[in-house]
Amino acid sequence: MGEVLQTRTPDIQLFRDIFNASPIGIAVENIDGQLLFVNPAFCSFLGFTEEELRNKHCVDFSPAEDAEKDWALFQQLRAGSIDHYQLEKRYFRRDGSLVWGGLSISLLNNSPFPLVMAMVEDITDKKRAEETRFRHTAIVESSEDAIASVTLDGVVASWNAGAQRMFGYCESEIVGKPVTTLVPPERSDEETRILETLKGGARIDQLETIRVTKTGKRINVSLSISPIKDASGKIVGCSGIARDITERKRSEQALRESEERLRLAAQAGRMFAYSWDAASDVIERSGESTGILGVSQGEVATGAALAAMVHPEDREKLQATLAGLTVEHPNLRITYRMIRPDGAVIWLERNSRAYFDEGGKLKQVVGMVIDVTERKQAEEKLREFERAVEGVEELILVVDREYRCLMANRGFLKRRNLTSEQVVGRFVHEFVVREAYENVIKPKLDECFRGNVVRYELKYTYPEIGERDLFATYYPVKGNTGLDRAVCILHDITDRKRAERTLAEMTRKLIESQEQERARIGRELHDDINQRLAMFSVQLEQLQQNPAELQRRVQELRRELRQISDDVQAVSHDLHSSKLEYLGAVAGMKSWCREVAERHKSEVAFRSDFPGNLSLDIGLPLFRVLQEAVNNAIKHSGEKKVEVQLWEDSGEIHLSVRDSGKGFVVETGMPGKGLGLTSMRERVRLANGTIAIESMPMGGTNIHVRIPFARQSNTERL
Repeated sequence: MGEVLQTRTPDIQLFRDIFNASPIGIAVENIDGQLLFVNPAFCSFLGFTEEELRNKHCVDFSPAEDAEKDWALFQQLRAGSIDHYQLEKRYFRRDGSLVWGGLSISLLNNSPFPLVMAMVEDITDKKRAEETRFRHTAIVESSEDAIASVTLDGVVASWNAGAQRMFGYCESEIVGKPVTTLVPPERSDEETRILETLKGGARIDQLETIRVTKTGKRINVSLSISPIKDASGKIVGCSGIARDITERKRSEQALRESEERLRLAAQAGRMFAYSWDAASDVIERSGESTGILGVSQGEVATGAALAAMVHPEDREKLQATLAGLTVEHPNLRITYRMIRPDGAVIWLERNSRAYFDEGGKLKQVVGMVIDVTERKQAEEKLREFERAVEGVEELILVVDREYRCLMANRGFLKRRNLTSEQVVGRFVHEFVVREAYENVIKPKLDECFRGNVVRYELKYTYPEIGERDLFATYYPVKGNTGLDRAVCILHDITDRKRAERTLAEMTRKLIESQEQERARIGRELHDDINQRLAMFSVQLEQLQQNPAELQRRVQELRRELRQISDDVQAVSHDLHSSKLEYLGAVAGMKSWCREVAERHKSEVAFRSDFPGNLSLDIGLPLFRVLQEAVNNAIKHSGEKKVEVQLWEDSGEIHLSVRDSGKGFVVETGMPGKGLGLTSMRERVRLANGTIAIESMPMGGTNIHVRIPFARQSNTERL
């Protein structure tokens, strides 16, 4: 026994030495999770003493969500379903800070009582590195710039979302492809030079060049590229950032063009540079000033001499502006008049900057003076034009050759829901729909500036009222330098277009109605009258073959012939009632009601309180409405009784046609697809009258017509 103890004691000591020397935190717990032993590394990891840790449970060190995960696995260990597990979780240090640990738990069954050994490795730095990497990845993916990496062989290795948006290639389409896919053919040597530079360890900053997108579009980009090194410092690739500078390039080009125009303007004698020395009052001017001011360089060499040429009404304003120059406000911009030696009044626009010494005393003023006389004259004419067009309903716009708005009347601004500041002085494409500008408006303006009056129709969608039909007319206007403006007048023709469409539809329906009426008359003549006449002819032939029947049949044939004649007369009467001319409108309507009642075996009660007669221009529309309304009532109402009333009231003739039949829904129109209703309404409209339709299912129908009527005096009748 002694030998056994003697043999195991060194082993225990060795275990203790290893336990205490381990750089990884080690804790031994019982099967309930209570700490029994902890090594110095574990104490150092959490900042507690060994005694303090022995009084804690294994779940006391972590936030609740981490402790729950750990304890759930620990329960499986206790149940014997697992004998070990690993987990990354957070731990509370004594000072309250959080650290990350890589936990490895093992069940020890060799001892008399089951024990649990926990080994914890500090992985805080690794976790922070991962978080940093994740943040960097998020930054790369969310960047608007294109970010990619390329191998030393020039093959794309990574590709962010910004690169996809800029160049059009998705990651699967471009990764593994040569980076020269993005390079124009004529710049292939440029990419070779870039790779050689990076292989030498240098970086490239803000190289402005051109690249090609998936669609073949060329864009201006600024490239910043750095070499990528491995752990040993060896260059293994490169990463780059590409920024789309196409818009900036356009702006720079526009600026260069503007500067060129300024230079040409100065050469043409419309502006000059100057410098004034405050101490000596000496003023120096560029040569273009001679043509503008009408004086030689030697004639006006001081500020006082030049100030004497200023128009008397503008001198005080100019002097006050000059006196207001300070270190804080050194810029001067003013427009004023000057009187040349030849008596001509010119307008000048002066843009200057003042410079001061250390004590704040004015030393020098330098700037440009522009002759804006023509512009002022044009503005005055434009103001006169504005005053003339402000009251008109048309939308009016004046633009210059640069397609910049010079004037917009109130009608245009109101329709577009814009202010004058949002329109005047801005380019047309800034305040109209770009598609309409590029496809329609600009090409028409181009034609106008070629000297043509342009007229065309277009559709335009406004913010509040939606799509409208417009008729546009562009007039070219000549200035001192040729065609320099275009007056654009827009007429809103939406209502006219709608009226034209409505009229066309109404005309179509009327034509269809006429065709149907002709077809009906044709059927009546062919299927009824013609057949009866043919039968009458057969009966006459039979009578000729049997003369003995003549006396008996002649009266019968005479009645049949009279009936055919009456039916032909009825058809003719529907088209044109001769009684309307001979008897007058009132008597003609009454007679027609009686005839149609007899023909259809119906009751058409006509009652008139009108004591006089009606002219054909009123009587004929009323007669046609009466025909349409009564025929509809007989055909569709299901009733055999129709009430017709004609009367005069308050300077109007009233016609009412009423039945108590099955009726219809007014909104869906009269029977027969609404053609009868269209015809009635059009006839009443042409007579300056109104028509009202009152009907409901199973509630009958009442058609009420009103037409203005001025009774003639006896003298007028004569």
